[in-house]
Amino acid sequence: MTKVLILGASGQIARWVVQMLGEHKDIEQTLLIRDPKRLSSQEPPNAKVVIGDVMDKKLLANIMEGQDVVYANLAGDVDVQTERILTAMRAKGVKRLIFINSLGIYDEVPGQFGDWNRREIGQYLPPYRKSADLIEASDMDFTILRAAWLQDDNEVDFEITTRNEPFKGTEVSRKSVAALVVELVQHPERLVRANVGVNKPNTDADKPAFL
Repeated sequence: MTKVLILGASGQIARWVVQMLGEHKDIEQTLLIRDPKRLSSQEPPNAKVVIGDVMDKKLLANIMEGQDVVYANLAGDVDVQTERILTAMRAKGVKRLIFINSLGIYDEVPGQFGDWNRREIGQYLPPYRKSADLIEASDMDFTILRAAWLQDDNEVDFEITTRNEPFKGTEVSRKSVAALVVELVQHPERLVRANVGVNKPNTDADKPAFL
Protein backbone atom coordinates (compact mmCIF):
# COMPACT_ATOMS: atom_id res chain seq x y z
CA MET A 1 0.00 0.00 0.00
CA THR A 2 1.38 3.39 -1.04
CA LYS A 3 0.26 6.35 1.06
CA VAL A 4 0.19 9.70 -0.73
CA LEU A 5 -0.26 13.12 0.86
CA ILE A 6 -1.64 15.67 -1.61
CA LEU A 7 -1.13 19.29 -0.60
CA GLY A 8 -3.38 21.74 -2.41
CA ALA A 9 -5.69 18.92 -3.42
CA SER A 10 -8.42 21.18 -4.78
CA GLY A 11 -6.12 22.56 -7.49
CA GLN A 12 -7.00 21.81 -11.09
CA ILE A 13 -4.03 19.49 -11.73
CA ALA A 14 -4.48 17.83 -8.35
CA ARG A 15 -8.12 17.04 -9.06
CA TRP A 16 -7.03 14.99 -12.06
CA VAL A 17 -4.41 13.26 -9.91
CA VAL A 18 -6.96 12.40 -7.22
CA GLN A 19 -9.33 10.87 -9.73
CA MET A 20 -6.58 8.90 -11.49
CA LEU A 21 -5.18 7.58 -8.21
CA GLY A 22 -8.72 6.71 -7.17
CA GLU A 23 -8.60 3.85 -9.67
CA HIS A 24 -5.83 2.11 -7.74
CA LYS A 25 -6.77 0.05 -4.68
CA ASP A 26 -3.13 -0.17 -3.58
CA ILE A 27 -2.99 3.59 -2.94
CA GLU A 28 -4.30 5.60 0.01
CA GLN A 29 -4.71 9.33 -0.50
CA THR A 30 -4.80 12.07 2.12
CA LEU A 31 -6.09 15.31 0.60
CA LEU A 32 -5.27 18.60 2.31
CA ILE A 33 -7.81 21.21 1.24
CA ARG A 34 -7.93 24.71 2.70
CA ASP A 35 -11.49 25.62 1.68
CA PRO A 36 -14.18 22.93 2.11
CA LYS A 37 -16.27 24.73 -0.51
CA ARG A 38 -13.73 23.55 -3.07
CA LEU A 39 -14.43 19.88 -2.46
CA SER A 40 -15.60 18.27 -5.67
CA SER A 41 -18.00 15.89 -3.85
CA GLN A 42 -16.57 13.22 -6.18
CA GLU A 43 -13.56 12.24 -4.09
CA PRO A 44 -12.82 8.53 -4.58
CA PRO A 45 -13.18 5.92 -1.81
CA ASN A 46 -9.41 5.70 -1.26
CA ALA A 47 -9.19 9.42 -0.42
CA LYS A 48 -9.42 10.93 3.06
CA VAL A 49 -10.04 14.68 3.19
CA VAL A 50 -8.38 16.95 5.76
CA ILE A 51 -9.45 20.59 5.95
CA GLY A 52 -6.59 22.89 6.81
CA ASP A 53 -3.61 24.95 5.70
CA VAL A 54 -0.14 23.76 4.75
CA MET A 55 1.21 26.60 6.94
CA ASP A 56 -0.25 24.93 10.06
CA LYS A 57 2.87 23.25 11.46
CA LYS A 58 1.04 20.94 13.87
CA LEU A 59 -1.52 19.80 11.31
CA LEU A 60 1.12 19.28 8.63
CA ALA A 61 3.21 17.15 10.98
CA ASN A 62 0.17 15.07 11.93
CA ILE A 63 -0.89 14.30 8.38
CA MET A 64 2.72 13.70 7.29
CA GLU A 65 2.97 10.73 9.66
CA GLY A 66 3.30 7.43 7.78
CA GLN A 67 3.19 8.91 4.27
CA ASP A 68 5.27 7.45 1.45
CA VAL A 69 4.93 10.24 -1.11
CA VAL A 70 4.16 13.96 -0.81
CA TYR A 71 2.73 15.71 -3.86
CA ALA A 72 2.49 19.51 -3.59
CA ASN A 73 0.27 21.55 -5.91
CA LEU A 74 0.50 25.03 -4.36
CA ALA A 75 0.52 28.72 -5.29
CA GLY A 76 1.39 32.06 -3.75
CA ASP A 77 4.16 32.04 -1.13
CA VAL A 78 5.46 28.69 -2.33
CA ASP A 79 8.93 29.35 -0.91
CA VAL A 80 7.60 29.68 2.65
CA GLN A 81 5.27 26.73 2.09
CA THR A 82 8.21 24.69 0.82
CA GLU A 83 10.19 25.36 4.01
CA ARG A 84 7.27 24.10 6.11
CA ILE A 85 6.86 20.98 3.96
CA LEU A 86 10.55 20.09 4.04
CA THR A 87 10.67 20.57 7.83
CA ALA A 88 7.67 18.28 8.34
CA MET A 89 9.06 15.66 5.94
CA ARG A 90 12.38 15.57 7.77
CA ALA A 91 10.67 15.30 11.14
CA LYS A 92 8.56 12.34 9.98
CA GLY A 93 11.20 10.61 7.86
CA VAL A 94 9.36 11.05 4.56
CA LYS A 95 11.68 11.32 1.56
CA ARG A 96 9.72 11.29 -1.72
CA LEU A 97 8.48 14.69 -2.90
CA ILE A 98 6.77 15.68 -6.15
CA PHE A 99 6.41 19.45 -6.50
CA ILE A 100 4.69 21.45 -9.23
CA ASN A 101 6.60 24.56 -10.23
CA SER A 102 6.61 26.92 -13.23
CA LEU A 103 8.45 27.38 -16.47
CA GLY A 104 10.78 30.36 -16.58
CA ILE A 105 12.36 30.21 -13.12
CA TYR A 106 15.83 29.75 -14.65
CA ASP A 107 15.24 32.08 -17.61
CA GLU A 108 15.34 28.81 -19.57
CA VAL A 109 12.55 29.66 -22.01
CA PRO A 110 14.10 30.71 -25.33
CA GLY A 111 13.10 33.10 -28.09
CA GLN A 112 10.05 35.31 -28.43
CA PHE A 113 8.00 33.02 -26.21
CA GLY A 114 10.59 33.45 -23.48
CA ASP A 115 10.35 37.23 -23.80
CA TRP A 116 6.54 37.06 -23.70
CA ASN A 117 6.60 34.69 -20.72
CA ARG A 118 8.89 37.02 -18.74
CA ARG A 119 6.59 39.95 -19.39
CA GLU A 120 3.50 37.97 -18.35
CA ILE A 121 4.67 36.14 -15.23
CA GLY A 122 8.28 37.11 -14.53
CA GLN A 123 7.34 39.23 -11.51
CA TYR A 124 5.63 36.25 -9.87
CA LEU A 125 8.49 33.77 -10.31
CA PRO A 126 11.01 34.60 -7.51
CA PRO A 127 9.16 32.55 -4.82
CA TYR A 128 9.00 29.62 -7.26
CA ARG A 129 12.72 29.85 -7.95
CA LYS A 130 13.46 29.97 -4.22
CA SER A 131 11.19 26.97 -3.68
CA ALA A 132 13.11 24.97 -6.27
CA ASP A 133 16.44 26.03 -4.74
CA LEU A 134 15.29 24.90 -1.29
CA ILE A 135 14.16 21.53 -2.60
CA GLU A 136 17.33 20.93 -4.62
CA ALA A 137 19.47 21.80 -1.58
CA SER A 138 17.56 19.30 0.57
CA ASP A 139 18.23 15.60 1.03
CA MET A 140 14.80 14.67 -0.35
CA ASP A 141 14.13 12.29 -3.23
CA PHE A 142 12.42 15.05 -5.15
CA THR A 143 10.98 15.62 -8.59
CA ILE A 144 10.29 19.23 -9.57
CA LEU A 145 7.91 19.64 -12.51
CA ARG A 146 8.18 23.00 -14.28
CA ALA A 147 4.94 23.05 -16.22
CA ALA A 148 4.27 25.05 -19.38
CA TRP A 149 1.17 27.23 -19.68
CA LEU A 150 -1.73 25.06 -18.60
CA GLN A 151 -4.84 24.28 -20.63
CA ASP A 152 -7.81 21.98 -20.10
CA ASP A 153 -7.77 19.67 -23.12
CA ASN A 154 -8.81 16.14 -22.17
CA GLU A 155 -5.56 14.57 -23.35
CA VAL A 156 -2.31 13.08 -22.14
CA ASP A 157 0.45 14.29 -24.44
CA PHE A 158 3.71 15.58 -23.00
CA GLU A 159 7.48 15.56 -23.19
CA ILE A 160 10.08 16.66 -20.69
CA THR A 161 13.27 18.71 -20.74
CA THR A 162 16.05 18.48 -18.18
CA ARG A 163 17.24 21.11 -15.70
CA ASN A 164 19.85 22.55 -18.06
CA GLU A 165 18.03 22.25 -21.38
CA PRO A 166 16.11 25.07 -23.07
CA PHE A 167 12.39 24.73 -22.39
CA LYS A 168 10.35 23.33 -25.29
CA GLY A 169 6.85 24.24 -26.39
CA THR A 170 4.44 26.73 -24.87
CA GLU A 171 1.59 24.76 -23.30
CA VAL A 172 0.51 21.46 -21.76
CA SER A 173 -2.76 20.04 -20.49
CA ARG A 174 -3.39 19.79 -16.78
CA LYS A 175 -4.35 16.17 -17.37
CA SER A 176 -0.90 15.52 -18.89
CA VAL A 177 0.90 16.92 -15.86
CA ALA A 178 -1.39 14.89 -13.62
CA ALA A 179 -0.61 11.73 -15.57
CA LEU A 180 3.10 12.30 -14.99
CA VAL A 181 2.49 12.82 -11.26
CA VAL A 182 0.52 9.56 -11.11
CA GLU A 183 3.32 7.75 -12.95
CA LEU A 184 5.81 9.00 -10.36
CA VAL A 185 3.58 7.97 -7.46
CA GLN A 186 3.29 4.47 -8.91
CA HIS A 187 6.99 4.32 -9.81
CA PRO A 188 8.72 6.46 -7.18
CA GLU A 189 12.15 5.40 -8.39
CA ARG A 190 11.69 7.42 -11.60
CA LEU A 191 13.03 10.98 -12.02
CA VAL A 192 14.51 11.02 -8.51
CA ARG A 193 16.33 14.29 -7.75
CA ALA A 194 15.23 15.54 -11.14
CA ASN A 195 14.02 18.99 -12.13
CA VAL A 196 12.21 18.83 -15.46
CA GLY A 197 10.18 21.00 -17.78
CA VAL A 198 6.86 19.55 -18.96
CA ASN A 199 5.27 20.60 -22.25
CA LYS A 200 3.11 19.34 -25.08
CA PRO A 201 5.22 18.40 -28.12
CA ASN A 202 5.08 20.58 -31.24
CA THR A 203 3.60 23.63 -29.53
CA ASP A 204 6.46 26.00 -30.23
CA ALA A 205 5.11 29.50 -30.87
CA ASP A 206 5.38 33.09 -29.72
CA LYS A 207 2.78 32.37 -27.05
CA PRO A 208 0.32 29.58 -26.17
CA ALA A 209 -2.28 28.96 -28.91
CA PHE A 210 -5.20 29.25 -26.49
CA LEU A 211 -4.35 32.87 -25.61
